[in-house]
Amino acid sequence: MKLTLTDNKFIKNPHYTRALRQEIETETWYNNLWAYVDKFDQNGFDLTKLEEFYAKKNSHTFSMVRPGRNALIQDWFLEENQEHSRAKGATTGPHINHAYLFERKGFGGEALIQMERFANKCNLVHKVLQMKPKWGLDFSIDYVDKRGNVFEVLHWEWDTFNYEEVIEKKKHMEDWLVTVDWNEAASKMLDRKSEWHHLGFFEQSDWKTRFFDIEKERFKMVIWK
Repeated sequence: MKLTLTDNKFIKNPHYTRALRQEIETETWYNNLWAYVDKFDQNGFDLTKLEEFYAKKNSHTFSMVRPGRNALIQDWFLEENQEHSRAKGATTGPHINHAYLFERKGFGGEALIQMERFANKCNLVHKVLQMKPKWGLDFSIDYVDKRGNVFEVLHWEWDTFNYEEVIEKKKHMEDWLVTVDWNEAASKMLDRKSEWHHLGFFEQSDWKTRFFDIEKERFKMVIWK
């Protein structure tokens, strides 16, 4: 397996600044605002419908991350020649599950003024309005073989509210990730299976970050100001 780094980059501007069309602000709109912020994702990057409206208005592309849930998400790494390899029957060993760049934005300028007006009409809008903008890195390598061994070689998520910090961490991880021999790493982890297989999710994550000698994961951060 060979990793290919994409050209995708984080957007520095942390805010939506362009407001929605003022014509939408009818009594019906105000009465439905609660539904546009329903099922708010407190810790992750899933967008509410209201956030999607602003993303479109501000020319940001979002994609589905699970049925009915979208996010500002871009590919970070890809697996070189993945489709060709699978078509040729290469289905054993380490492989990318996913490798993404995530963003979630706050509000500024005319968008902020409008959102404050919405929040006065429907206090639930404050759940979106009071968010701190954040960025996230998510890298996941799985392993499978003909004997039926299946496990995560590494699943590393790291979030921050600071743009300069995520840029520095992204570069640091990119320089390291492309140097790893994932076949060798998976083989060594299988040999040491008794040390980690019985552990829970977070305990396995700690074991694997120590194994690779990288910083521990950092996610599920409190998003509100």
